[in-house]
Amino acid sequence: MSESRQSHEPRPLGKSGISVSPLAWGMWRFKGESVADARLLVETALESGITLLDTADVYGADTPYGFGSSEVLLGKVLRDAPHLREKFVLASKGGIILGVPYDSSADYLVAACEASLQRLGVEKIDLYQIHRPDVLAHPAEIAQALTKLRDQGKIDAVGVSNYLPSQVAALQAHLPFALASIQPEFSPLTIEPLSDGVLDQALERDLAVLAWSPLGGGRLVGQGTDDRGRAVIEALDVIAREQHVDRAAVALAWIMAHPSRPIPIVGSQTPERITASADALRVKLSRTQWYAILTASRGVPLP
Repeated sequence: MSESRQSHEPRPLGKSGISVSPLAWGMWRFKGESVADARLLVETALESGITLLDTADVYGADTPYGFGSSEVLLGKVLRDAPHLREKFVLASKGGIILGVPYDSSADYLVAACEASLQRLGVEKIDLYQIHRPDVLAHPAEIAQALTKLRDQGKIDAVGVSNYLPSQVAALQAHLPFALASIQPEFSPLTIEPLSDGVLDQALERDLAVLAWSPLGGGRLVGQGTDDRGRAVIEALDVIAREQHVDRAAVALAWIMAHPSRPIPIVGSQTPERITASADALRVKLSRTQWYAILTASRGVPLP
């Protein structure tokens, strides 16, 4: 194809049988005491066509509300509006303990998942993910915990976050079911998944790719922090001006154009920005434009 444009059609979450929207909403900055404000954000995401909401037990740990507070807040929203639960696929993560920092032992993962279920006030987490690899945990032990949780009906699909391809392969070797997803950091500023085997393995194993920090931690909607960042922003802005969308939409479209069909996790906590993220679905990128953004990020010409 000479030009890429993203479809609004749902995307499969690996081989899990679950389908999700081409964009997800991330809740790592989801915080506060107002259930009404929190509910507005959730409803805005759903009204924008987003059907995958991604949280984690550690989200909120850097706020006065503490570890688990993002899940607690979403749980309050669901108690306030129970009908919302059936409108989205719920993803969460476990395996981080502040100060440890990683624990994927079987006992801890089971306890962490059960604690998440309690905070969220739900009976099942649709996609449960290992947040960071714990190299001290044998993959067979991790697989044992995940299989137990799945057999008990507490989780449905299983994914991993920030795993190397070799770590994915080691875990999959001990699982009696297919992993559904991988969650790498991927953006026009973080391009390692294109060359470190993460996206290639996703294509090989039919893993859904959930791209976290797709706007470079907000750097792509600012002015750039260095010459490389400014070069990427300039390349994005050329297309944004041509197609009458904002820079963020082009950045998201760039991620989604890869044949592994990554799903960017939009982290905005502003209703207007959440709504605007859907503009990524109408951005058209030619191969020349896509590679121009990659070249700007690399800082050197392609070979």
